[in-house]
Amino acid sequence: MPSAHDTNMRFKFCFLALLLQVIIIVLFGIFVEYGNFAVSQTLYPIFQDVHVMIFVGFGFLMTFLKKYGFSSVGINMLIAAFGLQWGTLMQGFWHMESGKIRVNIISMINADFSTATALISFGALLGKTSPVQMLILTILEITIFACNEHLVAEIFQATDVGASMTIHAFGAYFGLAATLVLYRPGLKNSHENAESTYHSDLFAMIGTLFLWLFWPSFNSAIAASPFDQSKAVINTYYSLAACAVVTFALSSLVDQRGKFNMVLIQNATLAGGVAVGTCADLSINPFGAMCIGSIAGIISVLGFHFLTPLLESKLNIHDTCGVHNLHGLPGILGGITGIIVTAIKEESRHGTRLTPGMQAAALGSSVGLALAGGALTGAILKLPFLGQASDQNCFDDSVYWEVPEDERAHGVHSNNYDEHSRFEAAM
Repeated sequence: MPSAHDTNMRFKFCFLALLLQVIIIVLFGIFVEYGNFAVSQTLYPIFQDVHVMIFVGFGFLMTFLKKYGFSSVGINMLIAAFGLQWGTLMQGFWHMESGKIRVNIISMINADFSTATALISFGALLGKTSPVQMLILTILEITIFACNEHLVAEIFQATDVGASMTIHAFGAYFGLAATLVLYRPGLKNSHENAESTYHSDLFAMIGTLFLWLFWPSFNSAIAASPFDQSKAVINTYYSLAACAVVTFALSSLVDQRGKFNMVLIQNATLAGGVAVGTCADLSINPFGAMCIGSIAGIISVLGFHFLTPLLESKLNIHDTCGVHNLHGLPGILGGITGIIVTAIKEESRHGTRLTPGMQAAALGSSVGLALAGGALTGAILKLPFLGQASDQNCFDDSVYWEVPEDERAHGVHSNNYDEHSRFEAAM
């Protein structure tokens, strides 16, 4: 027999989700029309790659929690499906033609990009928020993201083809600010469900591999020309390769027994794709890309090993998936490399010379608006009437999903190791 609380939450989510979908359909009917399809034939394969990253890559990357796999993949799908529609509108309002938003493959790619910010933030909040809260976060974050993206691209005229600053750093620090405001003291000493198993970590590795393989498409999708697109693909390809090798090496080094740590392999191997994003289409040569990827791997591994425990114990920032080390720090590194490259080389985009000052402004804007927006969003999500799981029910699918009875009663017990061990790498 469902409790009054369960019934209330059921109707609350249903009402909110349907209301938002109706509003979006109405707005699409008023504002959205077909755009220019001239580039659709050549860009559709890249769109497919990005789409797989959003729905499969991000979704499975977060399945490491032993009793939260349904939510990791399922809520990821909910956020992405809603976010790509809302992102189409929020980005489109900045580029209207004759009062209409023109949609084509490029706008679909950009809409997928906008959802990535919310999915990154979801990683920091994973297991601690309700579906209602995540829908509201998606609305607010994508709205602020679209404003920042317009500021970076149109006002500052900075380059960020792979979105190191505007997606990765923005999404990470937005999520970290939100999770700080939503901090639960009851989770300070970990939680029995905040554990992974051999098989849940293996599922998460599926997400890693999809992201790792398709990241060159992500970084090159909106490049200005075929030549720039090729450079972005090549630079990302070699940055990821160097990052992966460095990650394996350091993972073994920081472990007292010289063993690999799966949390590092799942996450830090991707940091090279994040960090090279800002200057992926610039003439940095494969050598430069490999240096960026190597530094990103080092920063990410050390972040997981030293910084994550410090943030949780000293600053009350509980980052479930370690997005600070995969997206935040490498995103800042990407912004800094953009500043350096434009300072030492003359680069231009769309007839405008790129300057280190504008690149620095873009980085500051992305991080600053993310922190402010995330804190404001966290305060809104904390409102009592929105509801959320109790501390005891965190990281548990059965709160929001129908799960098999044996899983609900017993969980998965083989090869468990607690959340702290996922982030300690070696202590």
